Amino acid sequence: MGVVVRVENLAKRYQLGELSRKTFVADWRRKLSGGVEAEDAPGVYWALRDVSFDVEQGEVIGILGRNGAGKSTLLKILSSITAPTRGSIKLKGRIASLLEVGTGFHQELSGRDNVFLNGAILGMSNREVASKFDEIVAFSGVEQFLDTPVKRYSSGMRVRLAFAVAAHLDAELLMIDEVLAVGDAAFQAKCLGKIGEVAGSGRTVLFVSHNAATVESLCKRGIVLRSGRVAFDGTQSEALRFYAEQNSVVGVSMRESADRVGSGEIRVVEVEFRNRLGRVVQTVNSGDDLSVWLHFENPREVQFPQLNARINVHTQLGVPVFTQSNQLVGKGFGKLPARGAFVCKIPRLPVPASTYRVTFQISTSYRQAEMIDSVEDATELTVETGDFFGTGMVPALPSGTSLVPAQWEMESDV
Repeated sequence: MGVVVRVENLAKRYQLGELSRKTFVADWRRKLSGGVEAEDAPGVYWALRDVSFDVEQGEVIGILGRNGAGKSTLLKILSSITAPTRGSIKLKGRIASLLEVGTGFHQELSGRDNVFLNGAILGMSNREVASKFDEIVAFSGVEQFLDTPVKRYSSGMRVRLAFAVAAHLDAELLMIDEVLAVGDAAFQAKCLGKIGEVAGSGRTVLFVSHNAATVESLCKRGIVLRSGRVAFDGTQSEALRFYAEQNSVVGVSMRESADRVGSGEIRVVEVEFRNRLGRVVQTVNSGDDLSVWLHFENPREVQFPQLNARINVHTQLGVPVFTQSNQLVGKGFGKLPARGAFVCKIPRLPVPASTYRVTFQISTSYRQAEMIDSVEDATELTVETGDFFGTGMVPALPSGTSLVPAQWEMESDV
């Protein structure tokens, strides 16, 4: 097989804000004398530090990590979009990458011309690209816009064409960032099938995604980045388990959360779960009635006529389960007090046993909203096995699967 990617002690340093003249001169003196960069100088941010790993030919590797962990920076360095501050990378073979919408496209050229341009960048002849052209166009679904300048494409159209080009041209190494999330669900499924096909052909794939279900289905190995360093490197299942355990949100005080975004006029200070008796719980059974209480403070008693309170529930590995908001069910809150709670009542909780994460968002309206307060992965809810169907039968289902009530009957065709 052989190693096709070797990364050794890779680091990437950024300077935040303006560099003072004194610091600038000190940095250059240090470099000229053969010294290394100051590790913790004012305004210094290390996106990557001492990252090392090898990739064998034919491996499909999922790169996991929270926002800011260094995933995209790593792929940009491997794709020669940005240079490392120190360390070395060795790559064998042609590289095709899909990192950002429109990356590698000339905006003034048509889709047709950009296909041939990308092929040329990979070192392919026009004849080689032409042999793949019909296949690329059919996969992308943008046939009628082929002779339109790419600058007039929607983001979804750009992703469709960019992925088709990256996946079909002859490159030994394919690198894909979270950009596929821009496409529609049907095209995403089509892309994932193609990635599986590419992997099965012996080509190497590095795949960055927040969707653990995708990583689980495609990858055999996982690398977890945390604060710019490799926190774990192992099998896909071990990496996913490590990632979930390292990102537990239990015990985090909502008042002290520093990960919130929004204008802050209204601030959620506590998230509670209550059972049908009104008792605060952290664990419920499948099929139990559940209410989610978002306790808030509104010190200036500001009012938003179309206020939208929303909760998003997903698995420990980031797979969406369901979303709910007052605007979705046509409910307004009226005048807001200085202190209160937005309460979402969920009858017969329709999910199987597992631990779920809950994100909340408070915004000025459901559509075209300005965020007032939001915390991703604000808390966790543990669901235990329950008799959802009232029959004593408990289905063995993966985390995130919905439990759907239904009625069955038999009709005669005679």
